[in-house]
Amino acid sequence: MNISIEEKSPESTVISLAGRMDAGNASEFNGAFDAILEKRPSVLIINLGGLQYISSAGLRSVLTLIKAAKATGTVLKFCGMQPMVADIFKVSGFSSMLSIFDTLDAALAGES
Repeated sequence: MNISIEEKSPESTVISLAGRMDAGNASEFNGAFDAILEKRPSVLIINLGGLQYISSAGLRSVLTLIKAAKATGTVLKFCGMQPMVADIFKVSGFSSMLSIFDTLDAALAGES
């Protein structure tokens, strides 16, 4: 899995993921969001446009992120889900607890 981090503004940070998120690399995602949340951004956007697969270990990392963001008062937004990843989020019930946007631009603008 490739992880890139970009500060879009002093208040907004974007983590973009590409490849596969599974038990072998989910901890890398945890480390990335931990470092970002220490800075307490107002908004953290997770761009899943390049993510082709997410396992249960990846979903566990997302759940950890949700809890950590809530504790720091950071608004979480997810965007750009590929169909397979979107299906996994729906089946697991994650899509009902998250703010999900079609594109990064829509997430930055706050449009659904």
